[in-house]
Order: sequence, then C-alpha cells, then structure tokens
Amino acid sequence: MSSLLDTLKQQIAENPVIIYMKGTPELPMCGFSQRAAQAMMDTGVEFAYVNVLQNPQIMAELPKVADWPTFPQIFIDGELVGGCDIVLELHAQGELKPMMEAAVAKAKEKKAQDSAEGQ
Repeated sequence: MSSLLDTLKQQIAENPVIIYMKGTPELPMCGFSQRAAQAMMDTGVEFAYVNVLQNPQIMAELPKVADWPTFPQIFIDGELVGGCDIVLELHAQGELKPMMEAAVAKAKEKKAQDSAEGQ
C-alpha cells in the first residue's frame, strides 16, 4: 500500500489543483462531486482530477493522507482545502478562483525556475 500512498502524495505535489472525486468533471457520479467540480470549472482555471471509483484503493487510502473521510477532496497548492461545502463557500465568496490561480502561477514559476537551473 505504501506505493499507492506515495503515488497519491506525488499527484498532490505535482498538480497545483486536483480534485479526487466520484466520476469525472464531465460525468460526475455523485451530487457532491458534481457541485464541487462545477464550481472549480466555473473559475476557468485548469485543474487535475482523479476518479476514485476507478480505483477503490484510492477511496480507502486517500483519507489517511489528508485525514478527510469523504469525497470529493480538493487540494490546492499541496494542501487539502476540503470537500464540496468548503469549495462551494469559497466559490460563493469569490475566493476559490484566486486560490486556484495563485497555485497554478506558483507551479509554473517553479517549473520555469527548475528548467532554468537545469541548463
């Protein structure tokens, strides 16, 4: 199982914004995942997703990473933001988009810095 935990931690670290959800943003399989993904899509900011229904082990292991028992789980800049209710609240308050944009910008800056150092 430790390799799955490592994979999850790597996904969270490598994607500035990622949602672990039931289904996909285009075809969600539960209302909470649908509402959270829709709020994220409304920002216009690119994000990654993992369909936890395709891998039941993720459903079992991810709550151990973030100590959050339910899905969806949204991570921004490597930190668990929360689930559906929190993301909807952030979106309603106009805070979700700036958070997502900042995480994406930070990741792009780091990538550019890493590639400049590698030359």
